[in-house]
Amino acid sequence: MKRIIFVFIAVVMSTVVYSAAMSNSRVRKETRFLTDKMAYELNLNTEQYNDVYEINYDFINAIRFLMDDVLRGEEWALNRYYDYLDVRNDDLRWVLSSRQYGSFMQASCFYRPVYVSGGRWEFRVYLNYTNHNHFYFPRPYHYRTYCGGHYRTHYPNMSYYRGRYNHSAYSGAYRIRDNRSYRTTRHSDFGSVNIRPDSGVRPSGTTRTGNYSRGTTRRSRVNTESEEGRSSSSGVRRSRSESNTRRSNFSEIRSSERESSHSSRSVERKRNR
Repeated sequence: MKRIIFVFIAVVMSTVVYSAAMSNSRVRKETRFLTDKMAYELNLNTEQYNDVYEINYDFINAIRFLMDDVLRGEEWALNRYYDYLDVRNDDLRWVLSSRQYGSFMQASCFYRPVYVSGGRWEFRVYLNYTNHNHFYFPRPYHYRTYCGGHYRTHYPNMSYYRGRYNHSAYSGAYRIRDNRSYRTTRHSDFGSVNIRPDSGVRPSGTTRTGNYSRGTTRRSRVNTESEEGRSSSSGVRRSRSESNTRRSNFSEIRSSERESSHSSRSVERKRNR
């Protein structure tokens, strides 16, 4: 009996770890797999491939802790999930051509990439592509360095990707949260989740260990990581914000050099005495 109880606890704990504790490396791998299959089916060029990787990364990174609340049946978390999804799909609208976006919307594994089954949240793309280690394309050039620097928290709720491409963008309806079929879509994605009564408003003080605020846009984390991402990708991306970052980083380096030089001179004077 004790052994049965131990096995049951182990199974429950493994499910919790899968649903909540997605590491940064896991986020990048899941992002790459989804982006790779989108590039294959939608015939993306290299620039589109790199931008779609960023957009998918921002989405998956935003929901990875939110999904814990979704699985518990918190309605506010479900609504927040679709807010994140609408932002992601809007960003993709500016990267994909109108024809590509139409094909994207027809593929539920791309348009609505997450669903819940057996008490776990999964990516639909694995239903079509069962070999989790097969990739059609090499890693995006910024696979390890992009950390959310182009997410909307840095661009007054405007898409960074708007106006970057010359092709016409898709102009039809694309939002899920505002659609009349929102309830139907939500049931299709998360029908096995039992919605808690009176859970439409996020409880105050619901926080996670670290700098994460459950169900928020996680600005503090994104801001910290984006500086790392912009610094690492400087010299490759040509946006105005990254140019400012490079200048700021250059000033910090020069300041550090001056402090180091001053410290060395002080040590030398002490030795001479």
